Amino acid sequence: MTIEPEVDQVSTSETDSGALSGVVSEIRGWARDVFFAIGTAILIVVFLYQPVKVEGTSMLPELVDQERIFVNKYVYRIERIARKDIVVFWYPLDPTKSYIKRVVGMPGDVVEVRKGQVLVNEKPFDEPYVVFEFRDGRSYPPVYVEPGHYYVLGDHRNQSNDSRMWGLVPEKYIYGKAVFRYWPMNKMGTLD
Repeated sequence: MTIEPEVDQVSTSETDSGALSGVVSEIRGWARDVFFAIGTAILIVVFLYQPVKVEGTSMLPELVDQERIFVNKYVYRIERIARKDIVVFWYPLDPTKSYIKRVVGMPGDVVEVRKGQVLVNEKPFDEPYVVFEFRDGRSYPPVYVEPGHYYVLGDHRNQSNDSRMWGLVPEKYIYGKAVFRYWPMNKMGTLD
C-alpha cells in the first residue's frame, strides 16, 4: 500500500479571483481618496479661497498684470476689514465687474489727497508700497467715509481708477482679501 502525501491544490481560477479582488479593492481606495480630495478642494474654493487673475496695472508694483492670487472670502466674517488690506470687491458703478485695491479710508475717516500726498484725518498717510514714479501729483477734495463704506486706492496712483474718481465702496461689495500669490512660481508667497 502506498501513501501519497497530501498536497494543497489551488486552482488558478481561485488565485486569479483573489488577485482581481485585491486590484478592485485598491482601485476603490484610490477612487475614494481622489473624490474626497476633489470634494475638499471644491468646498475650499467655494467657501474659503477663490483663485483670481489680476488684470491691469493699478496695483503695481505689488501685483502685476496676469498674476494669479488667492482671495480669502471668509476672513471678513471673523475679522474686520483693516487699513492697508488689499481687497477684492464688486465695482460700485457696475457690480458685474470686480476690482482689486488697497483700503486707505475706514468708516468715520476724512480722506484727502493734496498734490499726491494722501491725508487721513488731516495727517499724512504712510504708504511705503507706492513707489515714487507711480505717484500722482494731483489733488482731490476731502471725502468723509460714511459708516459701512471704505475709501480705496490703487498702488499705481497715476494709472488707477479708484475712490478718487467714483467714490466709496460699500462694505457689502467687498467679498475678499487678497492673501497669497501662486503664479508666477518665482513670486509665490503671502501678500503684505
